[in-house]
Amino acid sequence: MRTGIANTPLHGGHCPPWLFEKMKQLGAVMIEVIAMEYGPTEVLRRLSDPIWFQAFGSVLGFDWHSSGLTTVLCGALKEGLRERQGDLGLFVTGGKGKASRKTPDEIFQAGEKHGLSNDLVILQRTSRMVAKVDSAAVQDGYQLYHHFFVFDRDGNWTVVQQGMNEENRYARRYHWLSESVKSYVEDPHQGICGKPTKDVLNLVSRSNEATRLASVELCREERPENILKVLNSINKRNSTASSREPQQLSLFDEENIPGEIQEIMDNPSNWSAAVSSITMPRPHPIPSPRYLNKILHQLYERPLVNYEHLLETPGVGPSTLRALAMVAEVTHGTQPSFADPVRYAFAHGGKDKIPFPVSRRDLEHSLGVLRTAVEKAKLGHQEKLEALRKLAQYGET
Repeated sequence: MRTGIANTPLHGGHCPPWLFEKMKQLGAVMIEVIAMEYGPTEVLRRLSDPIWFQAFGSVLGFDWHSSGLTTVLCGALKEGLRERQGDLGLFVTGGKGKASRKTPDEIFQAGEKHGLSNDLVILQRTSRMVAKVDSAAVQDGYQLYHHFFVFDRDGNWTVVQQGMNEENRYARRYHWLSESVKSYVEDPHQGICGKPTKDVLNLVSRSNEATRLASVELCREERPENILKVLNSINKRNSTASSREPQQLSLFDEENIPGEIQEIMDNPSNWSAAVSSITMPRPHPIPSPRYLNKILHQLYERPLVNYEHLLETPGVGPSTLRALAMVAEVTHGTQPSFADPVRYAFAHGGKDKIPFPVSRRDLEHSLGVLRTAVEKAKLGHQEKLEALRKLAQYGET
């Protein structure tokens, strides 16, 4: 289950060393309290909630509206929990830039160090697939640069990853949770928050099921030169703005359209005027014919099982998926939808003095209370944690 998206503006400046140190300490002890009270899986659930995550970073004193909250908070948690992972049963991997690419290795290292019985290969594939979906299948203009993967001893996991849009200078944060996952490519969004954008090609939307099936069918049944021929015709027509004449381009006779696709298209609401007008918005990045031809031959010679198989094929990125969607629209009438999946906390202040300057005294006090509660709970004394629980319940009334 993918639980949501959050948009935040890029922010200048940096996190002061003293604040990062406090974020490490307070963040780690807060996670420890949650794990002790509700179990490690509850920690994963909360990290996967974009609203809770934003509030958590704000409680620790970071800018409530800055994109840096994601990278700094995740970095603080990774360092703060480094020596407690085995005891808590929570394992933190990944990060920003180069650290994100080390995630599969760090998953394996955690398994070796702590003697985990998890299928580490599955977790490594999960990390790669989640990143591939948000970087290639959801084409919203945000380039991923941060990937944070946390899992427990039972193989449950959460991902917090972030992308940057160079044009609007905003960052978008994507949250994933393993619970109830049935498919990486079938409507994985649970709840979305952020600023909507036009012309987002979301190929994992349920409304794009026919496009996914047709894309796989094209790779299975059609020779690359046939696909390129149709794609060239589409590009020529798009480049002639005055041309409004309907074009009947098809690789399939009506009776030869694959059954799975025909079943979806039997519903009139699924049909489009795709054969007479292409709705792909511009600009639409399509790879060079030479590169696309190479990828199409690889796909043709390596029979695909499904769209997940297509998505995780090395070399298949946003441009290849978009090209296949364009050809599928013309040859099968499967018009893809372009709807952005997008549909937010003060306690100790913020480092940029919004809404007020961070209070070191208040941070120290909160850290001291939680540390004492955790240490007493380890000795069997639950009074302080019980008092905090009652205080939280009182605050809800």
